Amino acid sequence: MPKATIPLKLLAGAAVGVAFWAARRIAYAPPNADVAARAHDAARSGPWRHNYATVNGVRLHYAEVGSGSLVILLHGFPQCWYEWRYVIPRLAEHFHVVAPDMRGYNESDKPAGIASYTIKALTQDIASLVEALGEERAHIVGHDWGGGVAWGLGMQHSHRVDRLVIINSPHPAAFERELKKGRQLLRSWYIFFFQLPLLPEASMRLNLRRNLPNSAQVPGAFPEEALDVYENAISQPGAATAMINYYRAVFHNAPAARRLMRTITRPTMLLWGMKDFALVPELTEGLEKWVPDLHIERVEESGHWLPEEKPGVVADALLDFLLG
Repeated sequence: MPKATIPLKLLAGAAVGVAFWAARRIAYAPPNADVAARAHDAARSGPWRHNYATVNGVRLHYAEVGSGSLVILLHGFPQCWYEWRYVIPRLAEHFHVVAPDMRGYNESDKPAGIASYTIKALTQDIASLVEALGEERAHIVGHDWGGGVAWGLGMQHSHRVDRLVIINSPHPAAFERELKKGRQLLRSWYIFFFQLPLLPEASMRLNLRRNLPNSAQVPGAFPEEALDVYENAISQPGAATAMINYYRAVFHNAPAARRLMRTITRPTMLLWGMKDFALVPELTEGLEKWVPDLHIERVEESGHWLPEEKPGVVADALLDFLLG
């Protein structure tokens, strides 16, 4: 009697099904109650107060403190407003400082769908936030994805920008240029991985507490209380997918984003941790044709997470530039 065999295609299909079932369970797991309690205490341990504003159809959470000219601090991936915890008190001695959770993150709204995370939508959120806070314009400071939004504000909403500061976030034209040279393409492998469904969300949930400290060049840049805040933030319902959708929207809307590119006329400073694991240092070069009024400061002993690896350096540079 012949032995029954299971077709390889059936086995492969079953394995894929199990993998996606497991990924879904991890990606959509509820917040850990103990981590949530610690994160709440950490997020409310500073001099800031917490508020909300509904702008551009989404409700944004933000921390704020201080008085004077408005400074908006835009966080990166996979963090939230809390990445600015060391910088906020220094700036608040001179400015009204507002650090929002961008849409899709932490306590802010998380609209469904990749189309909700285009650079056009993200920049409109912050331009509308400036107006909601009662100001005509603001100094805009952005790191990583917050820097991408800041670049967009400088191009599309320059009337809302006073001075612009970008931290370890490539100008889109320079990024496209360097991708063609190969070395940056290799470092950008994760962007292609993020186009997959569910697996990136599960990977982020599983590996956040290990990946952030391991990728920093400065020991202690990510203390346990910061990791509690970030872990709790990505475990909020819909947050993991919303955060990854920033990268998915880049692929879906690249031609439209390219059409939005303009010369930035506002005074701009680029701060760059030179030991960035994800971005090549050549991204700091050849920017003058896109940003004529540009000052660059390169920080040799820092990696990608400059506001948390070298917060004193960041605060000093911001004060010098914004008060100048």
